[in-house]
Amino acid sequence: MNVDSLLAKLEGVRSNGRGRWMARCPSHEDRLPSLSVRELDDGRILLHCFGGCDVESVLGALGLEFDSLFPEKPQEYVKGERRPWPAVDVLRALVDESMIVAVAAANLAQHVELTDADRERLMLAAERINAGRTLALGR
Repeated sequence: MNVDSLLAKLEGVRSNGRGRWMARCPSHEDRLPSLSVRELDDGRILLHCFGGCDVESVLGALGLEFDSLFPEKPQEYVKGERRPWPAVDVLRALVDESMIVAVAAANLAQHVELTDADRERLMLAAERINAGRTLALGR
């Protein structure tokens, strides 16, 4: 299992830095995140519940086995893909790109002709928004 699959099963997930997250522990009533999730460079996943739950209880609540914390052994060595930016930073960038599109649309609605540089920037914004969509959907 990879860390993204594990995080998708948890609630209240927030990033604590590169390869580190906090989430609500599924093994006990948890109003605030108490489960630490860390992905090591080799793909192993470490879990620690600050509420005192053991790893087996956390995995059991998720319907997982202990071996889920280890990457599948590839036929040949392939370096794992790392997310270069936290999701919140990507969303902020997409909001900025959307603003470029909105400004261009407002100018066109007011019959303001876009310059070549404006059109190029508009196309770049569209490409970036589409790339963000593709990454988010995994396609």
